Amino acid sequence: MITLRLAHSCPERSRRVSRVIGARKVALSLPKGGGFRSIIALATLLLLASCSPRDFLTRRLASDLISASDAFKTPQQFLLQTGVVSNKDYVSPEYLVLQHHGWISATTAPCSPGLVPPPCWDVLLTPAGVETVHALIPADAASRPALSIPVAKRELIGVTGISKQGNLADVDFTWRWVPLNEIGAALYSRDLQYNSTVGFRDYDDGWRVVAAHNARHPGQTLDDALKSAEPAP
Repeated sequence: MITLRLAHSCPERSRRVSRVIGARKVALSLPKGGGFRSIIALATLLLLASCSPRDFLTRRLASDLISASDAFKTPQQFLLQTGVVSNKDYVSPEYLVLQHHGWISATTAPCSPGLVPPPCWDVLLTPAGVETVHALIPADAASRPALSIPVAKRELIGVTGISKQGNLADVDFTWRWVPLNEIGAALYSRDLQYNSTVGFRDYDDGWRVVAAHNARHPGQTLDDALKSAEPAP
């Protein structure tokens, strides 16, 4: 008779295994010549009781999962609309920055349907704007009136807190924008930091960030967490 005690170094996994086996103390009866079968049985039990790095929602794991998620890694795009735009768009903070740097200019123009009230503006790239913007977009997009420009990426500063309840958790984290180019540096400051809270859920293979397609589960998705971020004090 061989008695095997499951390791207690992985309590969450041990609880899962104990529900399957029935106890943390397992006795195996080995017939003569059953050495090979005993090795297989012992290895199986050890594998079941072993720890996975994703079994414990630590700050390190939460940081790694947030940083690796598509929602966090996707670069920020700035949509520059040339041609006739409304006065509201032309005097927006982003367009004022582009004007200040000499990348766009405009003249008054008749408003297209849906752009009232006047005045409206016919926005053009200046020579400096053409040089700067066209270097950041595909060649086949340069002639389009709407130019999508990658301007910044997110950088995770750190996880600031984890609140767990059963197989659910809320993770607070701080992040900032990192400009990718000259236009990004004009629009986004590295000095500003943001606070967000995202939901996590513990599955059979460990903890995962609540994704958009799992929005039916409790916990805020990472997409929503980033959209609702608040400036850090």
